[in-house]
Amino acid sequence: MKIVLLGYGKMGQLIEKFAMKRGHEVVLIVDENNRSSIDLEDLEEADVAIDFSTPHAALDNISLCFEADLPLVVGTTGWYDHLQEVKETCLESNQSLLYGSNFSIGVNIFFHINKLLAKAIDPYKQYDVQVEEIHHIHKLDAPSGTAITIAEGILENSSTKNKWVNDVVGEGEEIIAKSDELLIESLRIEEVPGTHTVLYSSEVDQIEFKHTAHNRDGFALGAVIAAEWLQGKKGFFQVTEIFDFNQVSGDRSS
Repeated sequence: MKIVLLGYGKMGQLIEKFAMKRGHEVVLIVDENNRSSIDLEDLEEADVAIDFSTPHAALDNISLCFEADLPLVVGTTGWYDHLQEVKETCLESNQSLLYGSNFSIGVNIFFHINKLLAKAIDPYKQYDVQVEEIHHIHKLDAPSGTAITIAEGILENSSTKNKWVNDVVGEGEEIIAKSDELLIESLRIEEVPGTHTVLYSSEVDQIEFKHTAHNRDGFALGAVIAAEWLQGKKGFFQVTEIFDFNQVSGDRSS
């Protein structure tokens, strides 16, 4: 594939490395230094774009790729308030967009098991649940998109929690969750790639379900795999659609 990289921070540089390892070519790098000078002609050679920019830049980049009829993988989070309108535009204009809060294979397995765990524990009301996420101090959004996806998976399978609330530790007044609210506690610590923990606590015990990223490589490789998967497809997709967990939770008889 010929790839356009939208955003060239640490993630963009890693994506370039893994793309080249898998035989692809990066034909254009777009960042804050040249974004204002990029037009449709600059994207003509490309087969796909991968966006790891900033929440504000991502929306502009999505519009640009739609206009250029260029399939797009979006790993940037923090723009999901506009998700529905982007989806409608994508489908109405017959474009291709795949988005996700996390492209790591391990995290997507985590997402799947998180839902199963929430469903299994829901009948036992003595357990209360919360989500904790830790990232590096340079991360612009809180809670992380991954933590939101985890929280939404719990809410889908909980009869007691109706919405999530976020407490950024050390910033402003501490947020105390109500009984029907799911707390996402966010911590920002120097150079932590990403740690996410789901805690179920009762008076007699605690269950911890945790994913720790050792580095960003899994995110970058997953984004390249997502771009490969998107080739030849039209529509609006989530990264979870790449993975088939039916054999884990479904009927194995066939």
